[in-house]
Amino acid sequence: MVLDSQPPERFGMDPEKIEEIEIHLLLETLRLRFGYDFHNYAKASLNRRIRSCLASCMLDNIADIIPRLLHEGRFHNRLIAAMTVSVTTMFRDPKIYQGMREKVLPLLKTYPLVNIWHAGCSTGEEVYSMAIMLREEGLLKRVQIYATDLNEIALAKARTGLYSIDSLNEFSENYQKAGGSGLFTDHCRIKGGEVEMDPELCREVMFVRHNLVTDGVFGEMHLILCRNVLIYFDRSLQERVLGLFNESLVSGGFLCLGDKESLDYSDVRNRFKPVVKKLRIFRKRLMHEEDI
Repeated sequence: MVLDSQPPERFGMDPEKIEEIEIHLLLETLRLRFGYDFHNYAKASLNRRIRSCLASCMLDNIADIIPRLLHEGRFHNRLIAAMTVSVTTMFRDPKIYQGMREKVLPLLKTYPLVNIWHAGCSTGEEVYSMAIMLREEGLLKRVQIYATDLNEIALAKARTGLYSIDSLNEFSENYQKAGGSGLFTDHCRIKGGEVEMDPELCREVMFVRHNLVTDGVFGEMHLILCRNVLIYFDRSLQERVLGLFNESLVSGGFLCLGDKESLDYSDVRNRFKPVVKKLRIFRKRLMHEEDI
């Protein structure tokens, strides 16, 4: 029997369709082999990052990634790192931290113990920013911070508390804009060519891998920060994650989202009220409060 070796066009399949099949197979491999489900990530940005990974691996076709996933040890961590976005810095968007100092922390001070969840913590800069602010407000020793991410490489960096000295000026400037009461260098030291965060800041921090797509409720939180993560999810996954946050927050707990994210059209919108809407800071309604 002679197999038909005509090109894909003979069967009405153009290169874009072939790539779509390859991406589907790649995502299925990640899901079946490692439990990572990217099917409900925003398609355009996800495909763009997969192509970028393809180029960095110097491979010709997306399907060529699959054998490496199946047979090369920790190659999946490299792919996950490429497929997830790690754009962050100390006191990113300083006005957010000002808003929390003024509107959130005074209420958190009324609790004997406080749980805070940084969902999608990336390489940890915003976690240390929160710890600095809590220390300056006299709250750090009463707070347990849970910092989670899907990206194991980013989490490993976060645990070290080491950052490039080239970013020190940016860190210091953001800290001052966020209402810092001293100097950023009060909370770190210079070690070689790196900035090393004060180890005391992370004594109450647990860096843990958690998958927002598949994992469940994460404790009883008084504050959840998940900034600029939902924008990479499609609508159904956004709803899933916002429902998870709603279930994880205590009554009266706070939720802080990114500046391009909203609760306006979410199924859980009536469970929250804005604290500072332009800063995307919300509070879960108390048990006796009527849904609006």
